[in-house]
Parts: sequence; C-alpha cells; structure tokens
Amino acid sequence: MSSLNIATLPRISRDALAALLQAGTTPAKLAIIDVRDSDHVGGHIRSSTWVPSSSLDVRMPELIRTLKDTETVIFHCALSQQRGPSAALRYAREREQALGVEESQKQNIRVLDGGFVQWQEKYGKDETLTESYVEDIWQDY
Repeated sequence: MSSLNIATLPRISRDALAALLQAGTTPAKLAIIDVRDSDHVGGHIRSSTWVPSSSLDVRMPELIRTLKDTETVIFHCALSQQRGPSAALRYAREREQALGVEESQKQNIRVLDGGFVQWQEKYGKDETLTESYVEDIWQDY
C-alpha cells in the first residue's frame, strides 16, 4: 500500500488548473471532482463533476472505473482542507487496491489548493472557467 496520506497529497494551484482548462485539456487528460455538498450552490469550475462527499461511498467504484485512463484527477471542496483531500486520498487508495500499484501510479491525483473559495476569488466571474457563478453567495466567505 502506498505511503500517501493527507499531508503528502500533491496539490495544484488555481492558476495551474486555470491554465490547463484554458489550454483546452481534454476530458481524457483531466477530470475535476467537486465533492462539496450543499455548498455547491453558487458556482462550479467548468467541466467539473459534482460528486457530493455524502455520496462518495456509492460513487467511488464508478469514479475508479470511469476515470481509469484519465491522466490527471483533481479533487476539491470549498477550502480543500477536509472533504477534498479525504476524497482524493480515498480515491487513490481504492484505485490502487482495484487496479494495482503499477497501474495506479500512471495517474496524477491532485487537490486544488484553497478549494473553490480561492478559485472563485480570482476566476468566479470568468465564464470560460466558472459556471453558474453567483457572486452574492461568496461575498462573505
């Protein structure tokens, strides 16, 4: 089993993720998994898949299967301090168990640094990067 833990999970900055999206990175190369629950309202990163943390138990086998050949998978929640990293770690461990160490190492699993809160501060109003953004919801965040 890998020595990966919450502290050692690789991170990606909002600017690096924005650059990947702006470069037109294809779904075969990049998947963004948003594990926010009711705090998903008010916007989301374009092309992200919403998998509420409350449904991870049911959806994890599907994620492992459908993302099997995706080059990079990025997880996030509101702040990427708890739900996002926990989901990424769980995904990495279950992927390794299902597909084996060698196959699992072919995929880059990352956590969006600062989560959607930091993302929306810079890219919330950018309709090429963020969908369904409601600025009022985030003003006091």
